[in-house]
Amino acid sequence: MGTPVTCIEDLRVLAHKRVPRMFYEYVDTGSYTESTYRANAEDFQPIKFRQRVAVNMADRSLRTQLIGEDVAMPVALAPTGLVGMQHADGEILVARAAEKFGVPFTLSTMSICSIEDVAEHTSRPFWFQLYMMKDREFMKSLIRRARDAGCSALVLTLDLQLHGQRHKDIKNGLSAPPKPTLRNWINLATKPRWCWKMLGTKRRYMGNIVGHVQGVSDMTSLSSWSAEQFDPTLTWDDVAWVRDQWGGKLILKGIMDAEDALLAAQSGAQAMVISNHGGRQLDSAPSTISVLPEIVQAVGDKIDVWVDGGMTTGQQVLKALALGAKGTMISRAYVYGLGAMGEAGVTRALEIIAKELDVTMAFCGHTDIRKVNADILWKPSLRGG
Repeated sequence: MGTPVTCIEDLRVLAHKRVPRMFYEYVDTGSYTESTYRANAEDFQPIKFRQRVAVNMADRSLRTQLIGEDVAMPVALAPTGLVGMQHADGEILVARAAEKFGVPFTLSTMSICSIEDVAEHTSRPFWFQLYMMKDREFMKSLIRRARDAGCSALVLTLDLQLHGQRHKDIKNGLSAPPKPTLRNWINLATKPRWCWKMLGTKRRYMGNIVGHVQGVSDMTSLSSWSAEQFDPTLTWDDVAWVRDQWGGKLILKGIMDAEDALLAAQSGAQAMVISNHGGRQLDSAPSTISVLPEIVQAVGDKIDVWVDGGMTTGQQVLKALALGAKGTMISRAYVYGLGAMGEAGVTRALEIIAKELDVTMAFCGHTDIRKVNADILWKPSLRGG
């Protein structure tokens, strides 16, 4: 028997061994110096808990709601591009694991498996993430396809009008599928498990785009099209346009400033996600956990505030909830699980986070996740706003 997987770091190590370099580093990287990427995780460390004793810790519950949907814990799986390159049929496997566990899964526009693929292999409604693109007819088509697939919420990402430079992606020549270069062939030869699984699937391109856009039929045409499509003219008027096109529950992702948070609260969206794109866009931006208290204080109860970025433990999730988040989103944690062990790895990642969240909540004297607040934090400066 192998060494037991007891934490997300174990899954990361396994994923590093099993996933081709360009796709592993696509996930495990930030822009420029990666200072924000590192800060997202490091800034949780100074936040300490108050340990309570002689408190009845029986009958604990992590169950709550996110935008009115019942969830097993206040964690949703964030949209991540190219998940189907971490493991064959990746998005389908993640969606199935999320459904069985009872947490929401968000499918990225830039996924390998299409909206229709995921809908065909799941029974619980999932969420769909949308980028603002210049081709508004294609955006209308994506929104319509998400509605037809039964998606219960639309997540609009606001912080990718331009691409932050990620040195590793450029050096690796990131593409899906990998370009047939000598360097890539040498690396792929060391990943037989990944190659064998990938040979068994037809899903190797961005399924939401290839075949749905005129003139985009292969890797070359897809790269050219996508490089030109992200719209730098995005404004709050476009957010209103998307809201009206969709007509359902809307989540705005990419808020990092209290002023923008107030605008998000006025937009008609049901929730907003404090996010710096995992430290992959503006390097030297603050960590998400460091701006959470200010934003929660600014918007009050006008809109649900969630947070993502750097969370790979249940303790980090609990700290975010204590600082006022109504929910959290995780990405790298479940992607490492997928790359390491497929669907079982995603399930294991969720189990790890849930157990850490449950046990830590108990040590802090609580049995109901919905009642957790800043009183569980030790440092007075972090209690409240």
